[in-house]
Amino acid sequence: MAEKRLVNQKLLRCGYTTGTCAAAASKAAVAMLFKQESMDSVAITTPNQTDLIIDVLNPQFNDNIASCSIEKDSGDDPDITNGILVSSKVTLLPDSSEIIIEGGKGVGKVTKGGLDQPVGMSAINSVPRKMIKDSLNELAMQYNYKGGFHVLISVPKGEEIAKKTFNPELGIVGGISILGTTGIVEPMSAKALADSIKVEISVIAAESNESILIFLGNFGKKFTEEDLNLSTKPGIMCSNFIDVALDSSVEFGFKNILLVGHIGKFVKLGIGMFNTHSHNGDGRIETLLSCALEAGANIEILKEIQKCVTTNAVLDILYENDLLDKTMDVLNERIQHNIDRRVPDDINVGFICFANTGEYSGVLFESDNVDDLKELWKK
Repeated sequence: MAEKRLVNQKLLRCGYTTGTCAAAASKAAVAMLFKQESMDSVAITTPNQTDLIIDVLNPQFNDNIASCSIEKDSGDDPDITNGILVSSKVTLLPDSSEIIIEGGKGVGKVTKGGLDQPVGMSAINSVPRKMIKDSLNELAMQYNYKGGFHVLISVPKGEEIAKKTFNPELGIVGGISILGTTGIVEPMSAKALADSIKVEISVIAAESNESILIFLGNFGKKFTEEDLNLSTKPGIMCSNFIDVALDSSVEFGFKNILLVGHIGKFVKLGIGMFNTHSHNGDGRIETLLSCALEAGANIEILKEIQKCVTTNAVLDILYENDLLDKTMDVLNERIQHNIDRRVPDDINVGFICFANTGEYSGVLFESDNVDDLKELWKK
């Protein structure tokens, strides 16, 4: 794709996610059904409003069924899925109004709780599912089609590739996951991303700001704006590089720092892991396990927690056993201790940790000084 980012004085090409591939292949298949002609490219808009035109491979169609493939392009920061084919086979369901989306060969199946999709479902996450449905509904309206669709997504080399991912540990068997939240793969190496964070912080400091928001990902920024009703500026996205963001904020003289993040990343701060990339280790379940023990969980509950593969699954168990608040209090204290050790005493650092699913959706815990810090970002 042509979209590029300037990283370390180099223009690097963006890529697109497996979710975008699945949606594009599905849209192309339906377009062939309605037009009854082959397609060599398809236009699609990603969730972050990037317009793409993607080559269509292996197009086939008859009156009721069409299929094609899209080659995954990870841009100038390729990952293990770069170059794989993501295929979609779409069947018209004229007597239905449903859009049924299933995974075929090479798409993983969920076998453990706490993931984006329920146990037994194909590992096609909710954003790609919405992208597929939106694309098909757009064409159905355009061609005045009132029926439904059956969509089968497959990845010919998915089962082989999945062995080199975290899917087996997560309880996703038989293939890869169809993923993506923005639809775009940003071309960022670890060093390039760390350097860009530092540059962003220096720019904010140069504008005479003494306060900075640090988001631990897209969810953190969205939660700040929509749930906390706070301004997101001045602020930066630090992804996994909490260490770089905090250290750079100290270096450039910020007096007030507010961290906002999802429990999935935040929990790692409980063991002092300030770079939360999975390559550096995990420790999420173990951290929550030890916090739950300190909060009074019995051996049966601890054994259930030990079996979990996601933080959401652990939170479900804690919530069901009336231990969530106590466990989060323990985690809060540990994170505060680790941040205090890293940041000088004369800097006002606060944090807000949240969950966005389950009965406990919302703020899970926050530092004692958060109310004063929030005032700095009131809209």
